[in-house]
Amino acid sequence: MNSEEKFKNEILSRIPLRNEPPLPNNWLHLEMLERFRLLQFAGIKEGMNILEIGCGAHAIATVPLAYMVGKTGRVIAVDLARWAYFEEIVKSAGLWKRVIPMKVDAQNLPFPFKSFDLAVLIHGIRSLRNEETIVKVISEMLRVADEIFIAETLPIAKTRGQEAHLEMYTLREEIFKALYGRKDDLHYFPLDKLIEFVEKAGGEIKEYGTFEPNLPHFLAYIPREYIEKIRDTKKREKLLKKWENAYEKLQKYGEEHPPVGWIKAKE
Repeated sequence: MNSEEKFKNEILSRIPLRNEPPLPNNWLHLEMLERFRLLQFAGIKEGMNILEIGCGAHAIATVPLAYMVGKTGRVIAVDLARWAYFEEIVKSAGLWKRVIPMKVDAQNLPFPFKSFDLAVLIHGIRSLRNEETIVKVISEMLRVADEIFIAETLPIAKTRGQEAHLEMYTLREEIFKALYGRKDDLHYFPLDKLIEFVEKAGGEIKEYGTFEPNLPHFLAYIPREYIEKIRDTKKREKLLKKWENAYEKLQKYGEEHPPVGWIKAKE
């Protein structure tokens, strides 16, 4: 049995399926599997002490990280606000003893010196609001860890399913600006821009590359109801047309994960 099959059998099989329409009930398993495949490039060894930035409410990367560090390793999982299902999911995977959650602002980490073998930021760049914050967070990661591993979806489509994902995902910025006057997530950045962020933060690039998950990716979807709440009639009608076109493609081609860029660096 290879490592991926062991991860599925020993860990994913223990995590209950979710009832969160319109997402399929195995969406969390698929997202964790993508992180597990991606983390093969991070050089993780048993016994490592790992800092995870932006663990999120569903512990999507926390679970594979805690599995990969083994019984003698630890994952310090950091997030500022999103914790709703975190404990429930990590405990169901049987990995709670390997994880220490911390409610912390990643721009000001409470560690006075290098305390980690590795700091990771997986699919979290786009949630950091602006480029200044991105550089500050990466700088903090470099300060407290011997090495860092950053990975993010790229704005590249090689298949119709990847195009469908990107078309729906990129609508989020327009919709949230029209509705709330602010962005939700940033758009995906190209790999050379991710490298630029790391270098601006003082990082020395060790390795980088791209990775094809070969999995569905359902998290671009935004419900039509959000657009229907937009008060500006012209903006609402324009965005409804765009949403309908994007949704039609999702239905026709499915929603496939675009390529992912990854970077390993040190201070």
